[in-house]
Amino acid sequence: MFSGSIVAIVTPMKASDHSVDFDKLRALCQWHIEQGTSGIVVMGTTGESATIAEADYFRAIQTVAEEVAGRIAVIAGTGSISTAKTIELTRKAAKLGVDAALVVTPYYCKPSQKGLYQHFMTIADAVELPLILYNVPGRTACDLLPATVAELAGHKNIVAIKEATGDVSRVKELIDLCDTPIQLLSGDDATCREFINAGGHGVISVTANIAPALMSDMCRLALAGQSKQAEIVDQKLTALHQALFLEANPIPVKWAMAAVGLVENAIMLPLTTLDKKFQPAILEALEQANVKT
Repeated sequence: MFSGSIVAIVTPMKASDHSVDFDKLRALCQWHIEQGTSGIVVMGTTGESATIAEADYFRAIQTVAEEVAGRIAVIAGTGSISTAKTIELTRKAAKLGVDAALVVTPYYCKPSQKGLYQHFMTIADAVELPLILYNVPGRTACDLLPATVAELAGHKNIVAIKEATGDVSRVKELIDLCDTPIQLLSGDDATCREFINAGGHGVISVTANIAPALMSDMCRLALAGQSKQAEIVDQKLTALHQALFLEANPIPVKWAMAAVGLVENAIMLPLTTLDKKFQPAILEALEQANVKT
């Protein structure tokens, strides 16, 4: 179920008051289906889940689930610093009709591997929804190590991991260690092709917000073993993979989407709109990927 190019979708907002633009969110869902995206993560890091009001958080999840209507996978970001809060969010998301929950490692508190294991096992025992572990040490200050993932993989509700370290060698390590295979998803656009070539199953992508068809094609080719053709496609995206992280995600991607008319240029504080000094690099990357501005 969870493979190919899965977009970590932005949350469109109105520039006038920074309220969530649910009509634009529905339109983006339709566009991604048309462009070949194989799944949507709603209310992940790219969706600004940490700073959006709780009512809008749940309404966005419900909007995406209803708009997609089972045509592709819908995954809700439900992770938090608190185990109990994560269980609560995951249970509520399950009632809204999503296919899985993306659960990030608890940020800021820096748990041990034992703490991470108990956190994820407690959540998996408490919910029926399939869980995708999310490891992104650059944002959370803790690293869910492959040996701990292997221990967690035996739980029936833990079905995948989003591995966002950018360390492609982890693919082989995870494959070797996990007696119960799980889906391996890259969380790093710049290395996702190599990740798939090494045995991964796809990517949860920021770049797919602005170039969904190319990301979908690249993943499809890589998964089919057509590595050279996948590399040719990925070369068009190389500059985007880099430019979209010139400032903290999702600042650059929301600016890029506004530049091509997909959303308004609005983002929730404490994030602010893209610094002017980075704008030329993003425009150049969009041109290289043949994304029209």
